[in-house]
Amino acid sequence: MAKKVVASFKASSGKDFTKVIRMVKSQKSGAYVFKENIVANDMVKDFLAQKEN
Repeated sequence: MAKKVVASFKASSGKDFTKVIRMVKSQKSGAYVFKENIVANDMVKDFLAQKEN
């Protein structure tokens, strides 16, 4: 009889991060580019507030 394997990962480490997608206008072509980053939940507002150079 085969054993049933159940993943019991209760660590909340995956819930501490958020995928943030920012739309940035390219200076060369004027088209918009999407930048994707994974940021800690505490830093999301700071990440979105910073200027793209």
